[in-house]
Amino acid sequence: MDLNNLNSILIDVLKELGNIGSGNAATALAAMIDKKVDMKVPKVKILEFKEVGDILGDSETPVVGIYFKLSDEIEGNIMFVLDIDSALNLTNMLFGRDNAKNELDEMDMSALSEVGNILSASYINSLSVLTGLNLKISIPSICVDMAAAILSVPAVQFGHIGEHVIFIETQFEENDKKITGDLFLVPEVDSFEKILNSLGVIG
Repeated sequence: MDLNNLNSILIDVLKELGNIGSGNAATALAAMIDKKVDMKVPKVKILEFKEVGDILGDSETPVVGIYFKLSDEIEGNIMFVLDIDSALNLTNMLFGRDNAKNELDEMDMSALSEVGNILSASYINSLSVLTGLNLKISIPSICVDMAAAILSVPAVQFGHIGEHVIFIETQFEENDKKITGDLFLVPEVDSFEKILNSLGVIG
């Protein structure tokens, strides 16, 4: 499957997915913290799974990974990955803290799970609207580990993963606090084709 060709065909649909999803996520986050949240129009594209490591950067860098299993008419899993600085900025934003913290505690991790849940659900609901497919996500599981280890978690936790990834780079800010997170939707092989069929890209 030619991903360059696929991305050019899908670009308008993927932009729509990003616009709807980020709009819904910004609204939900703003309600959660009772402040205005600005979200940039996200970058959305289709990658091969082996390219995910390039996006995450140095395999030794610690990151926060939030995972979900995707089920119903589409099988697969979702990873939402934040670098540590973004995770700290996000928790400071969520709890209204002026003094920056250097490490994440249990309450921070719980809040990050909830934000991951909000963001993932926003994009999955958008994908459901665009494809007409019923999609469900599991409750989140979260860990802090090196980027290389984070990538191995879906395969260990959820079994075989697909070859293709829908990548959504999410950026949002509240005042001077900026957060960048990478969301990876990894459908199983049959489910990926079902998504493309539903979007009218392949027959």
